[in-house]
Amino acid sequence: MFGRKDSPASAKADRLHDTVASHLDGADEETVQIVTAIAGLLALVACADRHVSAEEVTQIRAELERIHGLDRRSVDAIVGVLVQEAWTISSTRSQRYTRYLREHGDRELRREVLQALVDLAAADGQVDTEEVTELRRLAAALGLTQADYNEAQKRHRDKLTILG
Repeated sequence: MFGRKDSPASAKADRLHDTVASHLDGADEETVQIVTAIAGLLALVACADRHVSAEEVTQIRAELERIHGLDRRSVDAIVGVLVQEAWTISSTRSQRYTRYLREHGDRELRREVLQALVDLAAADGQVDTEEVTELRRLAAALGLTQADYNEAQKRHRDKLTILG
């Protein structure tokens, strides 16, 4: 009576985990969770300005291709889930993703993830206020500092719409 069943949103978010797990042959659960968290945060940033551009999808693909153990077919499958369910995934699991990375990823990994998120936000040629707000929130949630955020966005300073 008082138990909670998984909602359709949870099932969709779990689809991302299941897709990552099925494409990381032999990976332990911690690795699967880390890759799932990274992919989910990429979806979150892509949705931050309410428009997922073709350039952002290309950047997501490029970021995922950097992950050891993911080949082109695997990246295609993960990107397919992200494109289909980006809004649901990003809105239902972002706290879980950042907490997992904060607890299981070292500082260097978290800084690298933040850099990938900033690069994604800049992929369409501009970083708008919504994206900056989300990136700053994510930096803090990942246990990183304002200085870490500033360093990550330094090379994209010319794309900040707030300055333009």
